[in-house]
Amino acid sequence: MKKLTREFYNRDSVIVARELLGKVLVHEVEGQKVAAKIVEAEAYMGIEDRAAHSYGGKRTPRVEVMYGDPGFSYIFIIYGMHYCFNIVTREKGTPQAVLLRAAEPLQGIEQMAQTRYKKPYGQLTKSQRKGLTNGPGKLCKALSINKNFNGMDLCGDELYIEEGEPQEFNIITTTRVGIDYAGEAREYPWRFYIEGNEYVSVK
Repeated sequence: MKKLTREFYNRDSVIVARELLGKVLVHEVEGQKVAAKIVEAEAYMGIEDRAAHSYGGKRTPRVEVMYGDPGFSYIFIIYGMHYCFNIVTREKGTPQAVLLRAAEPLQGIEQMAQTRYKKPYGQLTKSQRKGLTNGPGKLCKALSINKNFNGMDLCGDELYIEEGEPQEFNIITTTRVGIDYAGEAREYPWRFYIEGNEYVSVK
């Protein structure tokens, strides 16, 4: 399957977030391919977006990767325990990114089950199966993505995104999640998800 190119990421976050739906996030772990179809993503539009870590031109060691080239990972931690996987977009110097909120497991599902719940997939409850990857922290846990992958080139061979199989689906456009602090930015319709997919985190 063809990997997404640097040019794909070198566009506004809103465009990239929407077009990432249906694409496949892949992490090659110790020779095994773990993969999940992206079903929900949020755009963060940088300096003018009150919900973005780079709002107002904020530039700290944590967010520095966002000011770099497109197609690199930006990973941060929330609540001191959950990692969130973001993709840097736009050209160098324009700190935009896309947060992957949820995905549908495709490959390496047994490994995901062991990583998330420490038991075989066949022993998971219906709720646990849905809970494998239906949130940003869960997605990172299932695909073994942590802070060590911050700043990784997503055009490389370890952590990357593939085109995925051609498919048709409806896209829901709505507001982002968990940004009540962001003033008017709370109302921006910059979250996108595949209608009817059970792994979407918030509907």
